[in-house]
Amino acid sequence: MAPRPRLEGKVAIVTGGASGFGRGIAAKFVEEGAKVIIADLSQEAGQTVAQELKCDFSVADVTKREDWEKLLQIAVNNHGQLDIVVNNAGATYANKPTEEVTEKDFDLVMNVNVKSIYISTNVLLPYFLEKKRPGSFIQVASTAGIRPRPKLTWYNASKAAVINATKTMAVEYGPQQIRFNAVSPVVGSTGMTHLFIGKPNTAENRKAFESVVPLGRGSTPEDVANACCYLASEEAAFITGVNIEVDGGRCV
Repeated sequence: MAPRPRLEGKVAIVTGGASGFGRGIAAKFVEEGAKVIIADLSQEAGQTVAQELKCDFSVADVTKREDWEKLLQIAVNNHGQLDIVVNNAGATYANKPTEEVTEKDFDLVMNVNVKSIYISTNVLLPYFLEKKRPGSFIQVASTAGIRPRPKLTWYNASKAAVINATKTMAVEYGPQQIRFNAVSPVVGSTGMTHLFIGKPNTAENRKAFESVVPLGRGSTPEDVANACCYLASEEAAFITGVNIEVDGGRCV
């Protein structure tokens, strides 16, 4: 007998779901039986992925309250509920000396990486609290938030804030059975890799970064998706406030 899909009967929002880790998470969730709403800034990429995965798509800027309100409405109108929120959308600036970081760079990482989670929880927590529904929030953070390296200071700081806020809300909303967890990938091959490494994203240029990972490679969308799927599933019903390092041993 085939095992029951791990996310059967669940409805999930995945931000930044049109590419990279987000696409991997959306694909895994659909495979495991969830109804998924992909949110992404790119209409073309988002619609293409949604058609492939047979899921919903909405253009959304995660730093805008009205876009989060729209995502909640889509979940409720199309599927009657919301169970899982994956805050995956993120941004960084190019690897550079900290004194060269502009105010625009700073605002970008703080707005996309931190403020988006403030708004997502601000809009969505009342839904879970009023309906007395258990929920699962999963933030895609980064090893940068635990073991920071030079030249990405404010990106690192934004991810540390994400991890800390996740742990705080886990404690605060545990009594209401709303779980908050994070996953922290090491640099992989995504649309932002060239910014992290400060040069073109080629296998050769990634070597220096991957050489410090004990398991010898970067995080893949599948690695991140598997960790998120576990945290979203009933297998993790007693797991809250954790940050799973999906990093091949990088942070040890």
